[in-house]
Amino acid sequence: MDIASDNKKDQPFTSGFVALVGRPSVGKSTLLNAAVGGKLAITSPVAQTTRRRMRAVVNTEHSQLVIVDTPGLHKPKDALGKELNKVALGELADVDAVAFLVDATKPVGRGDEWVARHVEASRAPFKVLVITKADIATPEQVKSQLEAASALARFDETLVLSAKEGFNVDSFVSLISAHLPEGPRWFPEDMDCDATDEDLVAEFVREKLLNNLRQEVPHSVGVVCDDIEWAKDGHASISATIIVEREGQKGIVIGHGGKMIKKVGIEARRDIERLFDCKCYLDLQVRVRPDWRRDQNEIRRMGLEAE
Repeated sequence: MDIASDNKKDQPFTSGFVALVGRPSVGKSTLLNAAVGGKLAITSPVAQTTRRRMRAVVNTEHSQLVIVDTPGLHKPKDALGKELNKVALGELADVDAVAFLVDATKPVGRGDEWVARHVEASRAPFKVLVITKADIATPEQVKSQLEAASALARFDETLVLSAKEGFNVDSFVSLISAHLPEGPRWFPEDMDCDATDEDLVAEFVREKLLNNLRQEVPHSVGVVCDDIEWAKDGHASISATIIVEREGQKGIVIGHGGKMIKKVGIEARRDIERLFDCKCYLDLQVRVRPDWRRDQNEIRRMGLEAE
């Protein structure tokens, strides 16, 4: 009799949720994508890229880990910023683990201290400090960040990784999975995230805007996917609206002779076609809604209000 095989069959199934929290641009979405082995969450150098909470699912034979990506915690300047903080902090209330991410290349500051206080107050039974971006940090920087961040709160474990290079990403998944409680599969095995097709389309379009626009314009941009129609031949016709706050921003998004919006559409369509595994037609329109980030009704209409 194969004792090792029997022990494997008797291994209990574990499942649970881990919230990724930290300051803006520390690499939460990049880690989520690396953990699931594909692009689900958008990334860009622009702070507060993540506006929607996303749950991504990592399945193994004996566990299901649900990774919750949250907006970066920051000092809010408008109603939208306040809602994003509510979304992020709300995830700390009912998860099985919290991963506090700290950028290895940037000194620990007051913002990290503020986030750490909320991590400390979380009732999550397992807390891990994760130092990110090890691929672009010196060993001295990593050591300094570990020491400084470890002093901010009590952590059960610490881990250094590079999501971009895949360094210690599997170790992160294994570490969290080992501390999950016994439980059911919360999501079907063939489901990789809880975002709707419309939400993913809107986010892919916004990512291309963030990566192609400069200065303050990216922060003023919102995107809503208005409709997805599936043709009998399997193609998809998609319409989306890009929201800006001023007429001048509308001109920048469209670009001279429509060059910018065409470029954004081509780049976004590549990701959308990969996601849907079919040819897609993408129609983008630009609308001006003055100061929408300060308007609670507009924030709610765009699906960015905290639950």
